[in-house]
Formats: sequence, C-alpha cells, structure tokens
Amino acid sequence: MTMKRLLITVLSLLLFPISSTLTASSHDVVIYGGTSAAVTAAVQAKRMGLSVVIVSPDKHLGGLSSGGLGWTDTGNKGVIGGLAREFYHRVWKHYDEEKAWKFQKKSEYGNKGQGNAAIDGAQRTMWIFEPHVAEKVFDDFVKEYDIPVHRDEWLDRKGGVRMKDGRIRSITTLSGKTFEGKIFMDTTYEGDLLAAAGTSFHVGREANATYGETWNGVQVGVLHHGHWFKEKISPYKVPGDPSSGLLPRISGEHPGIKGEADHRVQAYCFRMCLTDVPENRISFPKPEGYDAGQYELMLRVLAGGWRDGFRKFDPIPNHKTDTNNHGPFSTDNIGMNYDYPEASYERRREIIREHEVYQKGLMYFLANDPRVPADVRNKMSQWGLAKDEFKDNGGWPHQLYIREARRLVGEYVMTEHDCLKTRPTPEPVGMGSYTMDSHNVQRYVTPEGYVQNEGDIGVSAKGPYQISYKSLVPRKEECTNLLVPVCISSSHIAFGSIRMEPVFMILGHSAATAAALAIKGNKAVQDVPYESLKEQLLKEGQVLEYSGAIRPRSGLPLDEAKGVTLDDSKLAAPHPWSSSASTPGYFEYGYLHDGNQDKGSADLDYVLKAQKGGSHEVRISYTKNNNRASNVPVTVTASFGSKTIKVNQKKAPGVDGTWHSLGKFNLKAGETVKVTIATKGTDGYVIADAVQLLPID
Repeated sequence: MTMKRLLITVLSLLLFPISSTLTASSHDVVIYGGTSAAVTAAVQAKRMGLSVVIVSPDKHLGGLSSGGLGWTDTGNKGVIGGLAREFYHRVWKHYDEEKAWKFQKKSEYGNKGQGNAAIDGAQRTMWIFEPHVAEKVFDDFVKEYDIPVHRDEWLDRKGGVRMKDGRIRSITTLSGKTFEGKIFMDTTYEGDLLAAAGTSFHVGREANATYGETWNGVQVGVLHHGHWFKEKISPYKVPGDPSSGLLPRISGEHPGIKGEADHRVQAYCFRMCLTDVPENRISFPKPEGYDAGQYELMLRVLAGGWRDGFRKFDPIPNHKTDTNNHGPFSTDNIGMNYDYPEASYERRREIIREHEVYQKGLMYFLANDPRVPADVRNKMSQWGLAKDEFKDNGGWPHQLYIREARRLVGEYVMTEHDCLKTRPTPEPVGMGSYTMDSHNVQRYVTPEGYVQNEGDIGVSAKGPYQISYKSLVPRKEECTNLLVPVCISSSHIAFGSIRMEPVFMILGHSAATAAALAIKGNKAVQDVPYESLKEQLLKEGQVLEYSGAIRPRSGLPLDEAKGVTLDDSKLAAPHPWSSSASTPGYFEYGYLHDGNQDKGSADLDYVLKAQKGGSHEVRISYTKNNNRASNVPVTVTASFGSKTIKVNQKKAPGVDGTWHSLGKFNLKAGETVKVTIATKGTDGYVIADAVQLLPID
C-alpha cells in the first residue's frame, strides 16, 4: 500500500468510523433468553421460514424444564398442544426405549405421567422426566432446525437496547456482540429486555382493588396448601421472650393489610434432583458459609411432630426425584428475593448464591445435625444429589426457580377474572388450566406472638381458560416489535396459574407465529390480524378453546330454604384438590376430589354461619364409588369444641341418598361453624361436595 493510500485509509477511519451495525448479526427474529419458551419460539420461527437467533444468558437451554422441574405442573393436559406437546412426546419416545432405564426397570416405574395409549397412539406423551433428558430434547430441537445459539451472553441492560421510532433496532450484550432484528422476543424469567426497552411492567402484588380481584394483594389469614405453621411456635430466640430477638428468616415488619398491594414476590428455590441409589448418589455437601443457626425454626417444627418433609420428593424415572418445597419451613427461601427482579447481575448472583447456601445447608442440616430427630436424620441420609445430573455443577441445579419477577403491563392484563372465566378473554393464543398458585411471600410474627407464613395461595381455576394474545404485547405507544411470552401482562394471582412451563412453551410457539405474520404484513405486533393468527395456530395443533372449560350447572340444586349451605364451587381449593363431575348425584356444578395423592398435604375447610340459635344437624354430601376412601375424617368445629367423624364414602349418604349426617349440635345465632374434610391416612379418593347446617325445629 502506498503512503498516499494509507493516509487516505486512516483519514477515512477517523472521519467515518466503522459502524457497529456493520458487524452486527442480523435476523428476522432475535430471541433473548434460554428458557423452554425460547426454544419453542425459535423452532416455530424456523418452521415459518424466518431467520432466528437465540441469545441466551444461560449456558443450558430449557430453563426450569431442564433445571430440575421434571414433575410437570400441567393441569388439564388436553389444552397443551403444538410444540409444547411435541416436547413431551419426545420425552415419551426417550423413555419408550429400555436403554433409558439405567437405575430402574421400566415396568417398575409403570405408567406414571404418561399419556393414554388408546387416545394418543403413536403420539403419546410423558410429563415426568429427568433433567438431562429434557435438556437433550431442547438441544436436539436447535440442532435439527440449525438454530444459532449464543450462550452465556448477557444483555447490556443500561445501554444495550437501541430504539428508534418505537421499535427495537438491536440489542448488545456485555461481551460486545450486537444482534439486529425485525422482531424481538423476551423469553427470560426476569423480563430484562422488556424493561430495558422501556415498556411498562409491575413487580410485586397488586391490590385487589386494582383489577377487582379477590386473591391478589396481601393474604394474611389465608392458609392453603399446608405450607403454614399449624402449631403455635414462638419466633423468638428464647421462646416467648421478644427481648431475645427473632430467629433467622423471620421478618419483624408488619405483614400488611389483607388485599392491599406490596412490593414482595413469592419465594424462590432450587428444584433438586435427588436419588437414593448409592452408586449414583452424592451425599449432601456442607456448603461454604454453612450456619446451623439458620435452621433453628426447623428444629421447633420437627419438635412439634411434623414429619411431612418427604411428601414432595416426587418420583421421576431411575429412582430420582423432583424435590419441591413442602411445609412451613422447607426449600423455599421466604423473604430473601424481594430485590431480585430489578437487581444488577452482580446482586442477583449474590441472591442466587445465598439461596444455594441456604438450601444446601438445609439438606446437610437435616441429614447430619444431631439435634434433628433420628428418624428424620436417618431417612434424609439415604438421599443425595444425583451424580449423572448437572454434571458441570456438582449435581446442583443450574437454574434457580424464579417463580415470578417483572410482569409486563401491556395491551391487555390477564387477571383472576380470566382464569375463573367470569369474563370473556379476547384473542386467545393458548390456554392454561393449573390452579392459581402462589408460594409464600413472607414469614412474620402474628399479633398473638407466634410465627406464621403468608402469601401461599391455591385457588382452582375450575377448568381450562384462555390466554389473550394482547397480554403478550406491550402498549403500542411503547414498543411495536417486542413479544413477551414468559413475563406476560398479568396480575400476580393470574400469573400464579399462567407461570407453568407447558404454558410458556405454548406461548413461545404462538408468539413466533405472530412474529411471522407481523413481518409478512409489515405490521406492528399489536396489529397482527387475529383471525389469520388463529387460523395458523389451529393448523399447528394449538388449542385455543376447550368445550369443558366451564362446568355446567348440571347437578342437583341446593335448597337454601332448608338451611345454610355451601357448595364446593365457592371454595378456593388448594392442590391436590381438583374438580370433577364424572359420578352423578352431586349438587350444583360437580364436586372436588383429592386425586388420591399427596395425602395430608391440604385439608378442605367449609366455614358457615348459623342464622339462628338452637339445635342444628350438620350434613355433608358426596358421590359414592368403590374407589372412594372408607375412612374420611371430617371435623366439625364450633364454640363447643371439635368433633371428628369418620365417613365411609364407598357407601351412599344416608339421608335421601344425598346427605350424610355428622350429628346434631347446639349453636348460637351468628355462630361460625367450620367443617374440615381431611385426607391424611385415607385409603382412597376423598370427595367434597356441599355442606349444610340444617336447623331442627
């Protein structure tokens, strides 16, 4: 090169520096995140003929689906279609081969979590799986469709989103990589891209008044799921002495007023994959920073006789578990995540590390501390981390369960009214059906001076419900080319149902289909013609409506004139209770049953008020069947105390074949009566229909 040409080149670089966009990667769709929704969205984008890239802050694809949550929260499996169903079909194909069963015979595991052979045929599904199997399915998807994946790439949240005319033009990661696109998608659990793009979002619980809800906001006094303190346990270092200070992991703040908004988010945990196979087991390690004093409250729970800690060691193939939180003091790290949603990456790493130390320490404590009762300690010692899972992380999950972080406030906000089907949902692009489920949000001191948890909610949706396309898009004036299939526009309590992994896969699929139509029509994502979107989604096997979504009032009418009655349809039924109408003879819409599982995990309370004083007969209804329990404990509690009656639900109720008498009780006018149907120790399905207080003249 001559000196003259060199000078011209240098001068050109000084006057006209190379734009970063010249070296940017350009695609039709840029997906930020590595969750299950990211993969289904990317696959669907390729199927629609688009170029796509996944920019993942995670090294492993699949989020919680490959991060330990192998006991899938499905609800009604009939509404899971499209690529989500294909994922679970591929899981079934894996386990259909004998070589998949290394530590257990296929016949021993049986048909747990598998689809119906007669209905699904060759398209059978399996909803329970080991983490490494799920990750392989996700990796196979991206290989088959030749989808470029940039792993361990973190969005520059301060200046890495370039906007122009209300559109995202490019995103840049902390490593300096830039990705241009026509449509962008935020598939993270945290909602980092939607926030960096300047769209509206919410963190925490809205007040009930915000959307006219019942189950949002602070829920002091609402006790679901069994994840609360049933015994009166002192929160103080010296029992009964407030001056001694609070035990660790108990808040001294006022919990708030029921129904009001707060900044808190539900607890996070790791979904551990454990095993009791000696050759595949890693004994629970003692983490660096371990402090046995953090678990003093656990000792007090155990001293009260609580022994249900192993109930959520849900069995997945090859003698492993998906281990979830269960009980008043468990793997949920209550109250230690409030700043996580909007925290810096550095602060988030600190929070994740604190959760890891807490949970590893809890397992080590239960398996080794001599103060732990021997029966618990000996049983826990039989378990450990699985060597063949999360191999690059010592058997520990690589994904913290971010149950909730930011939530978009978009064109439409999903609320409990959508989940309960008390209003029509516009432009559905998928369906959910799981219970509106929030884990505990805080642990506080009651006015009586005892420790209690707050925020754990389980409210049945009573069947599948629709999810609006408008909840996947921001307000048009804020951004016109962003889709959000994970942190969707939803209230806290509605998100409690929506936040299930199959739903995220469904919405990822639908969002990518919408992206293709937006690009083809040169439209804003808010202006995608719904009828065209619906037609395409139905062709692809998505389920947008369900004939059984709303239970008809097909049962016997309740005669209010004969007494005070309360039907199951008026209850907030916690897991594992679910609705059915398969056996006739019920009142109103149907009845609840416990699925003959998770015995003792959640009682069902009917609370009624006597209208006048005098003698009353307390009655319950149920539908008999040979698969019912013969020893259902039903407890009547009022001013006289409590009385428990065992009910044989294999036999028909004795009063006109519809009501079963629990006895006669003298009540005062206005007195509250609680009727509790329990499942602990029962030998079959437990049924709950209606309860009645019948005055005896």
